[in-house]
Amino acid sequence: MKVSLKNENLFRIQRLEKDLECTLRKSESKIKQFTTLAELSTILNSTLDQEEVRKRAMEAATRLMNCEVGSLLLLDDETNELYFEVALGEKGEKVKEVRLKVGEGIAGWVAEYGEPLLITDVSKDPRHSRKADERSEFKTRDMLCVPLKIKDKVIGVLEAINKLEREVFNNEDLELFKMLANQVAIAIDNARLYKELQETFLQTAEALADAIEKRDPYTGGHTKRVVNYSMSIVKYLDMNHEEKERIKISAILHDIGKIGIKDKILRKPSELDKDEFEEMKKHPILGQEIMEKVTQLKDVIPGMRYHHERLDGKGYPDGLSGNKIPLVAKIIAVADAFDAMTTDRPYRRALKWETAIDNLRRGSGEQFDGEVVKAFIRSYQSGDISD
Repeated sequence: MKVSLKNENLFRIQRLEKDLECTLRKSESKIKQFTTLAELSTILNSTLDQEEVRKRAMEAATRLMNCEVGSLLLLDDETNELYFEVALGEKGEKVKEVRLKVGEGIAGWVAEYGEPLLITDVSKDPRHSRKADERSEFKTRDMLCVPLKIKDKVIGVLEAINKLEREVFNNEDLELFKMLANQVAIAIDNARLYKELQETFLQTAEALADAIEKRDPYTGGHTKRVVNYSMSIVKYLDMNHEEKERIKISAILHDIGKIGIKDKILRKPSELDKDEFEEMKKHPILGQEIMEKVTQLKDVIPGMRYHHERLDGKGYPDGLSGNKIPLVAKIIAVADAFDAMTTDRPYRRALKWETAIDNLRRGSGEQFDGEVVKAFIRSYQSGDISD
């Protein structure tokens, strides 16, 4: 009897130890998941680039939910359809060709009703649309699908597909995925608002540049061409998104200082004399004086002030040379000079593009930065710019 009681107590202790061990594993798993969620939230909100935010959202979904693939579908308000903005996995690009009407498929149901779904066996769910699976030759087994909402308005859905390690999604996974979806929706909306503000600012800058160009009948379209040439150049230089955007704004505003140049000089139908040219050379400084009053534009001022500097120090307004000239100014200098050479002026006809490019080559290392000239020529040869 004593032996039996002793064995029973031992069994109880072992069972308690196993239960405790199981509880600890679950606790550690939850702590790890919430730690991962916090890390992913920080990563999601570390950029305002829309494309990057969406890509990170999907990487976050697959990592947090430990699943095979994930998808982000956004709602097209004009067509009332969902489209795959991001689809990870080997067949992701094929899936992105699929569009689902609101109400169609599991994702369409979630978008229509704004409610999340946990489906442990997709093959038995009558709402399942096989469009994506057929296009990608992929088999969806189980799925989490949650709405992305901003102020109760559904803007898309987030999917986690096929739980790994021979498991299926559970209610705890769903709750965690809903938390992630809230973070993703906020990040996407913040990036959208930033993009809208950026576009509004660019349109305002372009309108201002156009207004100044209308004062000069001989340089119509100059700013747009310089912007296009500059952005073609940066494709072949090692620059990040923020740097490229800064160059674009600088190119748009590079001649803004001409607003302070007298009409009789700006609109003169012949070549400027020495005094008039000295007056014209003030426009980079005037541009800086105008724009330095706008704190948010301090980073674009170097492109405006120094785009007429030369590598050999013979440029203006400060006679800078070599590496003292900011890269943005070197880029705009090549774009600006090329457009000046290839457009008609009152005192000369436009040069042929091949001739202008030869002039850039000859000026490389003396007037123009050699790497920038190479990037321009690569852009021309690749067909990014054409006459």
